[in-house]
Amino acid sequence: MAITDILSAKDIESALSSCQADDSFNYKSFFSMVGLSSKTPDQIKTVFGILDQDKSGFIEEEELQLFLKNFSSNARALTSAETKAFMAAGDTDGDGKIGVEEFQSLVKA
Repeated sequence: MAITDILSAKDIESALSSCQADDSFNYKSFFSMVGLSSKTPDQIKTVFGILDQDKSGFIEEEELQLFLKNFSSNARALTSAETKAFMAAGDTDGDGKIGVEEFQSLVKA
């Protein structure tokens, strides 16, 4: 399944253009602009599965750094500061990775 099966290509393009500059990524505004925050828990879980590149059941820091590239291969990688802030916001149990429930909570925050 492609991410565009759930999210509109136009919304993805708009959301990505809003955070092209280094250190301009804000997960709350990105999730809202891309339309993810208005999706059902099952749809969010499907997107999580796409973002979980190694299919470990978690999004680790390396996967998070490449978060935007899941939406477009032309997108930039997140900076170290953006990645750490994103991880800190999503990793509510402190295990150094984001599980599906944590991701769903992060999207709906």
